[in-house]
Amino acid sequence: MNRDPILASNRPETLRESLEMTDSAIPDRIPADAESVENGLARLVLAIIELVRQLLERQALRRMDAGNLTDEEIERLGLSLMKLEEKMEELKRVFGLEGDDLNLKLGPIQTLK
Repeated sequence: MNRDPILASNRPETLRESLEMTDSAIPDRIPADAESVENGLARLVLAIIELVRQLLERQALRRMDAGNLTDEEIERLGLSLMKLEEKMEELKRVFGLEGDDLNLKLGPIQTLK
């Protein structure tokens, strides 16, 4: 069985190997000028909001499929999710970000999408 490397292990050598694989993904220096810090912070916050939005959307779909929502609740939930998505698009434009910019890359583990 071929498994992707993971960062949780009871064996120190496995953990050390996994961490060594992340070296190429971590820059030697992090730019600290005001614009890149602001953009990086906006990108992180929007990525977290996008993750929560996607989770809420999936939960709403599961609840709809299970029949746990009334028609009124489905309508309200749909409108709320649409407004949140519109606001996310607006914020991405303000900070000059694309959808893929919000996809957090977790090194050897995977990406969020």
